[in-house]
Amino acid sequence: MLYTVLKNNSYQDSINLMLLTTEISKMNGVNKVQVMMGTDANKDIFNSAGLLTDEAKEAKPSDMMIVLDTDDKSIMDDVLKAIDKFIDDLSNKKSSKSNASSHATSWDEAIDKLPDANTALISVPGVYAADEIDNALDHNLNAFVFSDNVSIEDEARLKNKAHKKGLLVMGPDCGTGIISGVPMAFANVIRSGNISLVGASGTGIQEVTAAIERMGGGVIHAIGTGGRDLSDKVGARTMIDALVGLAHHDPSEVLGIISKPPAKEVRDEVVKLLHDIDKPVVAIFLGEKPDHHEDGVYLAHTLEETAKIAMDLSLNKEVKKNYYTAAPIANVDEKLRGKKIKGLYSGGTLAYEAGMLISESLNLGGIITDNGYVLKSDGYDVIDLGDDIYTQGRPHPMIDPSIRIQQIEKLSHDEKTGVILLDDVLGYGTTDDMASALAPSIKAAIKTAHDDGRKLAFVATIVGTNEDPQDYDEQHKILEDAGVTVCDTNAETVRYGLNLVGMDIDEPDKKVVPYTKPHDEIPESSESVLDLLYTKPRVVNVGVESFNEPINKYNGKSVQFDWKPVAGGNPKMIKLLKQVRQLDGLKKQNEDILNSFKKSEPYLVDVVPAKSVINELADDNHKTLLHAGPPIAFKDMTEPMQGSCIGAALFEGWVKDENEAKELLNSGEVRFMPCHSVRAVGPMGGITSANMPVLVIENRLKNNQAFCTLNEGIGKVLRFGAYSQEVVDRLIWMRDVLGPTLSKAIKQTEGGLNITVMMAKAITMGDEFHQRNIAASLVFLKEVAPLIIKLSISDDVKQQVIKFLADTDQFFLNIMMATGKSIVDAARVQEEGTIVTTMSRNGVDFGIKVSGLGNEWFNAPVNTPEGLFFTGFSQDDANPDIGDSAIAETVGFGGMSMIAAPGVTRFVGAGGFEDAQRVSNEMMKICTEHNPNFTIPTWDFKGTPLGIDICKVVETGITPIINTGIAGKIAGTGQVGAGTVHAPLACFEKALVAYGKKMGLVDDEKEFVTEA
Repeated sequence: MLYTVLKNNSYQDSINLMLLTTEISKMNGVNKVQVMMGTDANKDIFNSAGLLTDEAKEAKPSDMMIVLDTDDKSIMDDVLKAIDKFIDDLSNKKSSKSNASSHATSWDEAIDKLPDANTALISVPGVYAADEIDNALDHNLNAFVFSDNVSIEDEARLKNKAHKKGLLVMGPDCGTGIISGVPMAFANVIRSGNISLVGASGTGIQEVTAAIERMGGGVIHAIGTGGRDLSDKVGARTMIDALVGLAHHDPSEVLGIISKPPAKEVRDEVVKLLHDIDKPVVAIFLGEKPDHHEDGVYLAHTLEETAKIAMDLSLNKEVKKNYYTAAPIANVDEKLRGKKIKGLYSGGTLAYEAGMLISESLNLGGIITDNGYVLKSDGYDVIDLGDDIYTQGRPHPMIDPSIRIQQIEKLSHDEKTGVILLDDVLGYGTTDDMASALAPSIKAAIKTAHDDGRKLAFVATIVGTNEDPQDYDEQHKILEDAGVTVCDTNAETVRYGLNLVGMDIDEPDKKVVPYTKPHDEIPESSESVLDLLYTKPRVVNVGVESFNEPINKYNGKSVQFDWKPVAGGNPKMIKLLKQVRQLDGLKKQNEDILNSFKKSEPYLVDVVPAKSVINELADDNHKTLLHAGPPIAFKDMTEPMQGSCIGAALFEGWVKDENEAKELLNSGEVRFMPCHSVRAVGPMGGITSANMPVLVIENRLKNNQAFCTLNEGIGKVLRFGAYSQEVVDRLIWMRDVLGPTLSKAIKQTEGGLNITVMMAKAITMGDEFHQRNIAASLVFLKEVAPLIIKLSISDDVKQQVIKFLADTDQFFLNIMMATGKSIVDAARVQEEGTIVTTMSRNGVDFGIKVSGLGNEWFNAPVNTPEGLFFTGFSQDDANPDIGDSAIAETVGFGGMSMIAAPGVTRFVGAGGFEDAQRVSNEMMKICTEHNPNFTIPTWDFKGTPLGIDICKVVETGITPIINTGIAGKIAGTGQVGAGTVHAPLACFEKALVAYGKKMGLVDDEKEFVTEA
């Protein structure tokens, strides 16, 4: 039976997940298992394997899909534990490496960490690779692209873009490379020398460079181009640009190129360039069998001959007419005469070369491409086990030996098979000990054939050096001890196998013929390419983290980009993000919005009855209540907000008791409006009625005003849904005493109280202005108490008011809320850009507004806060998130500035100081800049995060975190705890789509929206 688990937003690279799948498959009770990210391509693999469940179909590209086929459901628990352990071990292994690179989670952060970077090594899933290559080029980086499955149209476009910018795109599907002696990706360790190669073949490069190393030579550069570079659609763009650069690179005294047969016109252009370069060159177009050389361009038939010619040229020796002895290198074995040769290769180019040589020797009709076969004729088979047909959903055979072990076991029973050819590719990125993994199956196969009265010979080549992590000599010994004949090169391996069965290759002498076409001057190379060639690589490693190891070990530099799919992997959203970012003027528009934030001048100028400043509450024809969050009807409100409405109705004298209040509120007679619609904000339920006193904040930047009710203190309070007589009596006292007293006190000042100054002081004292306001409340009390003392009112009133302010640690919260509202309203006047100007919640929906989209709400179902609870309460008692107080986070305070108030982090369930720092650092990834008005001592005096950008939220999948009180979900319960809650991603996605529609980038909004 199939069981499915989805780990949401839990990205791991495909190599890790394939290795994980291999490990889990070995567990007892597991019939079949697959662990992959939820891309469409991976779902196709699940479907082919009979593992695509309905749950897996719903996975997003950023979700990890785990589908298990087992007869025992309890096995899933063991599987999940094993998966968690595997991922934890990966994390610990990464963090324990002494040479571990620094980490970044965005391009901008990576460039900040390595400002002199000149290369991006990209190993992300192919569906995302083109966008990341674009990003690399936009950051003026050369791109080394390990990723495959990039369309040839994208490849051509990106390489032409790179050419215009003076950069190189090496790849896609560039498995290996050497830059200034530094191994890149799946690479061997080769000593540096005076030879440089450009190759459209990964294992071809490895075979040639390893052979040069073993002959005593050295290679300074081996630049991969990807296998399609010499196609007519791409036109050898990377090979030509790389060769031009190497022509101007003095340490490269001998050049070489490696390719399968290119399009004729492309071949002619490349060969013409080779003749124009004033350096000796060796070239191999695998599959061609040249019978001559052309002046300074020497044409090789095999990879071995390529290495030998390059070696002679590097030593200023004359190139030989023939590098092969006429006599066979092995005697025919009569037990093997007439038997068939099978090739089981992990390296595609090595398989291609083996198939070519066998086919030429036996006239078998040439190379084919058929379900992983490169040769399948008359019983002679050569298989590329790295072909997609064998690697879909499983590790490459250079990493995982299982597919080759299966093939060896199968062939051991084939009486027609006499020789099996193998490769063992060493280097970084490959398995630690392939020889030991294959040896038992080789020994078993030899014994099976012997017991059957037959002989079975194994002949292998090892592609690597003694400096590789696996050690060439050690691998050689293990294979020989298992009964394998190990040859120096792949060509020698094939020839040895042919000799054993009574066949041989025919390699004619080559003469040098003159080149008669005119020579042209070599173009200049770009500064960026020359920088790449003359210096050690400085790499932004986008993807597989292990690729950092050889870069750092051999004196390069790297920063690890901990990549995850942009926009959750939604291809349409990715495209829209790219289009929005390219809009002319967007950056300037966002800067203008943020300048309005930074230049705001909020002053507390009065405390007045709400109806005196909010016209909608002064309408005698309507009973009106304001509420927090986006629009909502009374019947849809959660109980705490309904309880607040009951309390307001009792306070206003509309009804005599709770029953009458419920009847009135359900009748439709009361009009409900969001506070935000009338320049106001309200905490928690946000219920505001006509006679409640409100703070008046005036932002003198645009002379706009904003309002918020007064803070009631703690305990049974209206904002949390309580409506007892105690609550109503307090509201009456605030109306009749607190409000008028504060109004009189404030009016004694000249122009009101400067809120920016108060907040700048308080943030250095440990406030973040959402959950912790004690410092700001005391700063406010310090300013207002002397004013109250001077009033001509009774000492009893003075004492009541000052004591209330002194006892109410959160009093300043409401001042901050009105201040935040005044700031965003002043900024929203411009109606441009992609900056969030409102975040609010009503217990059902979380809503945002965006600078460029005016007053339109973008809503998604609200989340429920998690945190710490008062005695007697638990998470089960928590009401879904509620309140306008998220205006704090909108302008950069609260959860965004968690680092400012490490004292409160434990209270809101966020852990300790390191967690607070981590949260604020993460929030900066979705913000545009720091606010210099409010510097945080515990954050190296950096300013609070400023300017939540919907593009960054959608791109990263990181949503704003909000510090909040937690209301009990039963009306009248009041506050039950405090914690944090994340805004839902969907509202930001909807806003981005709407913005795209406004800018003419989107036709059908429905295609983009992620269901919540």
